[in-house]
Amino acid sequence: MEFVQIVEFTTTRIDELRKLSDDFQAKMGNQPGGAGSAVVITADRDTPGRYLVIAQFPSYETAMENSNRPEVSAFSQAMGELCDGPPTFRNLDVIERRES
Repeated sequence: MEFVQIVEFTTTRIDELRKLSDDFQAKMGNQPGGAGSAVVITADRDTPGRYLVIAQFPSYETAMENSNRPEVSAFSQAMGELCDGPPTFRNLDVIERRES
């Protein structure tokens, strides 16, 4: 079953966080499980400084394998240092997908 994780966080250091993310992506490349099958980074129009990352994975198991990688743990720790507080995680099973 497809799985989506949403990470919500606030930061005043978004440029540093985006650089960290770019460096991480370059390091990980296309390694299996190295990232979601799709990642969308969004900014909340109504609350400046609030961001959400939406990552899609083929399954919950793939997402958890990814989360348990030492490189991902190091990235998460570095990301946390750039945030104004702890991020909030939403773990979602996809029960239906509709595309137009």
